[in-house]
Amino acid sequence: MSVLEKNYRAYAMHTLFFTSVVFLLVIGNGKYSHAEDYTISIPFGAFNPELNTPAEVWYDPPVLSIHVGDSVTWVNDDREGHTVTSGDGAGRFEWMDTKELGEPDGIFDSQRFMPNESWTYTFDKAGTFNYFCIIHPWMSGVIAVQQAIPDYPHDAQGNKIETFPLIQFTPDKLIEFDLTWEPNIIKTFEKTTFVFQTYDGLTNSNLDKMRYDMIITQNGKEVFQDSGITQVGGDYRNVIFETSGPIEIRFQNIISSGTSGIDSVARESVTQPLFRTVVFSTIVYDNPEKFSATETMVQPAQRLDIYYELLVAIITVPALMLLGIVIYMKFKKPDIRSQEMSTPI
Repeated sequence: MSVLEKNYRAYAMHTLFFTSVVFLLVIGNGKYSHAEDYTISIPFGAFNPELNTPAEVWYDPPVLSIHVGDSVTWVNDDREGHTVTSGDGAGRFEWMDTKELGEPDGIFDSQRFMPNESWTYTFDKAGTFNYFCIIHPWMSGVIAVQQAIPDYPHDAQGNKIETFPLIQFTPDKLIEFDLTWEPNIIKTFEKTTFVFQTYDGLTNSNLDKMRYDMIITQNGKEVFQDSGITQVGGDYRNVIFETSGPIEIRFQNIISSGTSGIDSVARESVTQPLFRTVVFSTIVYDNPEKFSATETMVQPAQRLDIYYELLVAIITVPALMLLGIVIYMKFKKPDIRSQEMSTPI
């Protein structure tokens, strides 16, 4: 079976079973936002800590917001040499009172550059970076670096996901897992729905009532865990992530329900299911629009085996009652006195 046929098959099964889930199967050819270059001026008069200095700010602009990968160039428009050094400066009034010289943190340091010269630094990590001039420690500025959010889905290594669902096989090649998540680009405090279908790797038929554990880890910490049984070959989970960072979506302890194709190759054993594991990955990004979760996660509470049990109960209980009545009527002894009283003389 070709990849195109598998993708179409998986999409059809998702649509049939999860009618409430919207899938994005057409992925645009997006790219990361292009890195940008910014300029900060060190204005004339920055060298002077007095209140009547002609410089309204030490660095112009004093606070700048950029994205990871962007570059900032500081241009010395003053008449003395300056540095751009990460860390906490002394501040104008603190310097006057205590002659403190600030505390560098070692992230970046331009060293001294003279008037009409410049220095450029590219920020490759998100965060808030304070900086100052070691020579003139009252001078201070701030660079706020946000993580760039790509406009295409990708794995934890940044490899672009060309199409959904993603397809993985267990190590024994007997079980196929197809996974989709919506929205395709995951952000914090936003509901993400993971939808998955399972297939017999030999017959390409859906695996009904297959047991599994689903575990999501982020930054080395487990953030989600649940167990389930596939319903008509698939299932789904809703998750809200509170922190950004790479995530690993792992399905393990996979036990089939006895599909003939699987059993014809390898019988289930006590240890075999422990090795049936498939792993997917992606990255969660900080949400620039949400800072807390606004909804409660509701997971699929009813599994297919519950429906089977209810169906069995609905059919079996009345059948047993009817059988009991038939047996009772068949073996019930007739009332002799009643027959004698009703016999005509």
